[in-house]
Amino acid sequence: MSDVVSTSSTTRDGHILRPYGDTTGDGMVQLSFTLPMPHSKVAEGAAAQLANKMGMDPALVVHAKPMGPDFTFFVVYGRVNHLVDTSKVQVVERDYPLLSPKEVNLAIRKGLRRRLVVVGGCIGTDAHTVGIDAILNIKGFAGEKGLEYYRELKVVNLGAQVSVPHLVERARAEKADAILVSQVVTQRDAHILNTKEMSAAFRESYPRDKQPLLIVGGPRFDETMAAELGVDRVFARGTTPGEVASYLVDQLVTHRPPRTERRAS
Repeated sequence: MSDVVSTSSTTRDGHILRPYGDTTGDGMVQLSFTLPMPHSKVAEGAAAQLANKMGMDPALVVHAKPMGPDFTFFVVYGRVNHLVDTSKVQVVERDYPLLSPKEVNLAIRKGLRRRLVVVGGCIGTDAHTVGIDAILNIKGFAGEKGLEYYRELKVVNLGAQVSVPHLVERARAEKADAILVSQVVTQRDAHILNTKEMSAAFRESYPRDKQPLLIVGGPRFDETMAAELGVDRVFARGTTPGEVASYLVDQLVTHRPPRTERRAS
């Protein structure tokens, strides 16, 4: 896994960017990755070679640290010639108003005249509940209270390693309006496979117009993949409880559209 860190400069048209590190427009970036070989001069040479093949020229190994006896972590600094056209960048922008807890509760009370039911958890073998707890638990995240704090929300947190059949069963038993699933384990695309399994199970178990809202989140999800995964919304890293609560109100109270745009994968 690698991580590119740099600032950027903007050309006159405001769309074409080139990264820079020391002087504006110099194209310098910093790249980190791990190679499966013990630390040595040969390993450092291999890291520089890899960086060269990725388009960094020159590439300078500025940090190398053994990660146990058989792996080495590297940081490489060098120049790239690539440009970024920001006019062609595709992202998912928030297309609903951000509401306060008071506004969320009022909207649900007036619009539904009952509590909105949310069932959440980590499916498959995923035992990392930090993400789902940050959204659901009252302690919340980033200074915001979690969904349990909202009076008009009934929150059922199933915790870790929830099987998809059990999730569907509890959703039906609780008459869930929305399903929130967190996936942190991503080896061999486990998060994608688990999400597709979940969405398929809900399609099979519910009539199309009766399905609960399906929401998935995690640090390695691409927010543009909702249709491909068969869910209504993908939330990436940094999402706050307030954003999720506002989205629930927008979809289940304010608009309540039939969610027929999901497609099987």
